[in-house]
Amino acid sequence: MVFGQDVMTMIFKCLDARSVARSLAVSRGWNGVASRDVIWAPMCEELWKGKAHIPRFAKIRGVSRLAAFSFCVMDSRRTRIMQADLCDHVWEYRFKKIAPPYWLNLDPSWKGTGPPMRRYFQPNGSHTADPTDEVWGGHECTYSVVTSYVGGKISEHYVRINRWPQMTISRKPDWSWEMANNLYCYNSIPDPAKEEGTGPLFPVW
Repeated sequence: MVFGQDVMTMIFKCLDARSVARSLAVSRGWNGVASRDVIWAPMCEELWKGKAHIPRFAKIRGVSRLAAFSFCVMDSRRTRIMQADLCDHVWEYRFKKIAPPYWLNLDPSWKGTGPPMRRYFQPNGSHTADPTDEVWGGHECTYSVVTSYVGGKISEHYVRINRWPQMTISRKPDWSWEMANNLYCYNSIPDPAKEEGTGPLFPVW
């Protein structure tokens, strides 16, 4: 190492994440410097700016900031939703324009009288709403997450509420989730300030 570790650290702090990551493979000495938390902590903070959800793994005390950054990048590409994702977030619920007029008239976001309705997924498999929700009506509701495989690859993945049409899953650039069918859609409400993070603790493929 031509420069001392302190000088190398200053240089690495001026580089982007991809360049620093490549430096990890140069030598053992470079790896020891380029993997320091003092370098990756600011990169994590920059990566998290404007994001709706921060993975739980990244918030574990003692996890290196390099590991946290790497996990976040990998998890951001995940489109397979897990029960932990459903239960950790509060969800906005809206009908689509194609829904029957009676339902649309009960949706405050369509009437312009209030924000979208909210829904909650519980660890016991039940699905709930706010007590004042006119659409909900206090009926019992359950959910299921269905994942099918063909040849070791996911062929079908969806969430279903009771016997209503299945909802397809998509991930937005801000790491939030959307679940939708032809009648209604769910959007996860941003919660980046959650101290313990959200979602599954380990990688999901």
